[in-house]
Amino acid sequence: MQENNGDDISLDDDDGIQNLPQKKFFRQRAHVNPISDHTFPYPLSPDDVEWDKFFVSKPGEESVCRYLDVGCGFGGLLISLATELPELCGLGMEIRAKVSEYVQKRIIALRSQNPGQYGNVWCVRTNAMKLLPNYIQKGQLYKMFFLFPDPHFKKTKHKWRIINDALLAEYAYVCAIGAIIYIATDVKDLYDWMVDHFTRHALFEPLTEQELEGDRMIKLITTSTEESKKVERNDGDKFYAAFRRIEYKQHQVESPTS
Repeated sequence: MQENNGDDISLDDDDGIQNLPQKKFFRQRAHVNPISDHTFPYPLSPDDVEWDKFFVSKPGEESVCRYLDVGCGFGGLLISLATELPELCGLGMEIRAKVSEYVQKRIIALRSQNPGQYGNVWCVRTNAMKLLPNYIQKGQLYKMFFLFPDPHFKKTKHKWRIINDALLAEYAYVCAIGAIIYIATDVKDLYDWMVDHFTRHALFEPLTEQELEGDRMIKLITTSTEESKKVERNDGDKFYAAFRRIEYKQHQVESPTS
């Protein structure tokens, strides 16, 4: 039986929602176990995702997700990207129920307060580590964001980290050639871990320092999220990088001449 691909809040529920939700009513623990079984609806395949139920597109514009904010938290980056990338639709994926509900209500309120805006972003409650291929087609994405993810400090839990060898294969699958994946964290050990995994992968290459300096996304990934602002208030460090999806380059070995 096909699972419903909707989420907790329907876009039809926006009547009368004008005020932005108050975060104090949506508090939840910072992280949850991504390996645990969670009960929420999800599509059986990307063909079952009805994007026009998430996005409010203008005539002539596509309503297909082109970038993902994985573990979007309270939606700071997602909201910023709505106006920074008005021509693209973006989806936030958040596993925590109350937090995803907050983001949905925040977007609905912003839409009602700003007619014609914020129709290009939405948030779903889901587990990206398990269900990403259920939502996204091969080569569909132009950008992905992994900002201040759970460090999972214990060595026995490193397999739970959102960046690992197995998941990088999935991220490469859903990214178009030339797509950029952005990472940011305040934990140096996690930063080194993520950079190492991307650098070793055959389908990604790091952006150069010059490219990073000219990328307008860099300022957003280090300043727009609630977690980045918390790090700044505490005078913490921020580590970031970006990686480009490339085509596989098969190394050819010349046959010895006789």
